[in-house]
Amino acid sequence: MLGIRLNKVLRSWTAAGAVVAGLLVSSTGAGFAADPKGSVDVQVNMARILRLPSAASTIVIGNPGIADATIQDPETIVLTGKTFGHTNLIALDAVGNPIADLKVEVVSQEDNLVLVYNGEERNTVSCTPDCGPALMMGDDTNYLGEVAGSKSIVEAASR
Repeated sequence: MLGIRLNKVLRSWTAAGAVVAGLLVSSTGAGFAADPKGSVDVQVNMARILRLPSAASTIVIGNPGIADATIQDPETIVLTGKTFGHTNLIALDAVGNPIADLKVEVVSQEDNLVLVYNGEERNTVSCTPDCGPALMMGDDTNYLGEVAGSKSIVEAASR
């Protein structure tokens, strides 16, 4: 009985060592090596590449209104911030075993943004280097509608 338990413990440690080795190898490549039990942040309206220690076949996002994730290849996930907040990401292998369980924080993109207040209404402008309207959560809904409508017109004209 003790031998069986010791065998299970050794296999667990071997699996944990393989995960750590996989993280060390994948951290040398492009992207962010995902700590299987860690946390990751991504800016709203931006994407981030996550490298997994082994092949994933299923990705689960706790709150898909906050972030989205897709499998680029079996060991690469593209994580996209949709709105501010916290959620989690779980990656499963082909037989349903967890590969990673990450806390995800979607944070504000602060570089080159200017917040313009008109009373209680807020509008966001991106200045990179020229200033133009930006779509950000928390902006006045009329402003968001105008910016989104303008963007749709420009996209339609470019087709």
